[in-house]
Amino acid sequence: MGKVLIIGAGGVSTVVVNKVAQHPDIFTEIVLASRTKSKCDAIATDVLKRTGVKVETAQVDADCVDQLVKLFNQYNPELVINVALPYQDLTIMDACLECGVNYLDTANYEPKDEAHFEYSWQWAYKEKFEKAGLTAILGCGFDPGVTGVYTAYAAKHHFDEMHYLDIIDCNAGDHGKAFATNFNPEINIREITQKGRYYQDGKWVETGALEVHQPINYPNVGPRESYLMYHEELESLVKNFPTIKRARFWMTFGQEYLTHLRVIQNIGMARIDEVDYNGMKIVPLQFLKAVLPNPQDLGENYTGETSIGCRIKGLKDGKEVTYYVYNNCSHQAAYEETGAQGVSYTTGVPAMIGAMMFMTGKWRRPGVWNVEEFDPDPFMEQLNICGLPWHEIHNEDTEFTY
Repeated sequence: MGKVLIIGAGGVSTVVVNKVAQHPDIFTEIVLASRTKSKCDAIATDVLKRTGVKVETAQVDADCVDQLVKLFNQYNPELVINVALPYQDLTIMDACLECGVNYLDTANYEPKDEAHFEYSWQWAYKEKFEKAGLTAILGCGFDPGVTGVYTAYAAKHHFDEMHYLDIIDCNAGDHGKAFATNFNPEINIREITQKGRYYQDGKWVETGALEVHQPINYPNVGPRESYLMYHEELESLVKNFPTIKRARFWMTFGQEYLTHLRVIQNIGMARIDEVDYNGMKIVPLQFLKAVLPNPQDLGENYTGETSIGCRIKGLKDGKEVTYYVYNNCSHQAAYEETGAQGVSYTTGVPAMIGAMMFMTGKWRRPGVWNVEEFDPDPFMEQLNICGLPWHEIHNEDTEFTY
C-alpha cells in the first residue's frame, strides 16, 4: 500500500523492521536510516534472512532537519516511523511537515538538557499538521501506546465512566547481567530518577523518585514490588477521558537494580550536564551508556516474561465494575522471532500495528493525535494476530484501595 521509512537502529527498530517486513502487502517498500549506517545494514541483513524481504538503508543525523529533508525527498515515504531518541521528535516532525510525510513515534519529546517530558511540545504541532493534511500519531509503543488503546477499548466497551486507572508494568525476566537497562540506558535512567507524579481529583501530586511502592500480583508471575513513577501516557489519558479521578503508573524493579541505580546517582554518573574530563566536555550519563551492556545484545539468554496492563474501576449501567486487561510477553519467544528481547518486542510490535492502522486508512486523520483518540477495535484485533495477545479479567479484586 505504501513506502515506510524507519529512523533508528536499536532494539525496538530491529523488531519494527522485522514486523513490517512480515506484511509486504501493506508495506510495499521499507527504508531504514540512522546515524550509523552499519547498524542499519546489520538489521537489513538479518531481516532478509528471516523474511526474504529487502530493506534499503541510509545514513542520517536525526538532529539535523536539512539531512532529514534530503532523505525524505530522496525516498518519498508515505509514513515515517520514529524509533530514534525522544530528543529528535521535533526535528523529524519539522522535516515531515516540510516534505509532506506522515509521522508516528513511540515516545514523547524531551529536551536533551533536562530530564523532563510532556506532550505540550508535540501537541503544539496540531494545527500545522492539520493544515498540511498530514497525520501524526504519538506514543505508539506499549506504554505509552497499547496502554492507551486498552484504556480506549475499556471506555468504549466496558464503562460509562472510568474513575480509577492504574497502569502496571512488570518485567519478570532475567538477562543474567549485574546491571543493564532494557532500552537506551540514557533515556531509561533519566526516566527512573525523576520525581514520581500521579493524577488525583483534577491535579498532579508529586512524590519522591520511587518513594511510593507496594507489591502487585501479576498474572503468571506472582507478587512483585512495584514503584509509582510518572509516565507520559497519564497526561494524555486524563485529558482525553475526563471522568478519570485518579491515574497512576507502576513499574517493577529488583533490589539489585535499585542498588546499582542508587550508586550511579550517588557518584554522579546519572548527571546529564557536561563535566570537564582531561580538557574534554563529556556528559556522565552518556559515558555510562557507552560502558553498560547494549540492550540489543540482551536477548539471547534472556529468560522470563513481561506483564503489562491496565486496571480500571468505574461505572457501567449504574453499577461499580472493575476491569483488568493485560499482555504477558516471553523474552525468549520474542528473541526467536526477531532477535530482540521482550521489552523491545512489546514496543516495536505496536509501532508496526499503528503504521498498519495508518496505511489501511483506519487511523488516518490530519492533525496530531495520541493513540487513544482513534478507534481501538482494529488495533486490539491486530495485537492478537501479531504476537501480543491480550487477556481480560472482569470484576475481581484489583488489590488497590480506591
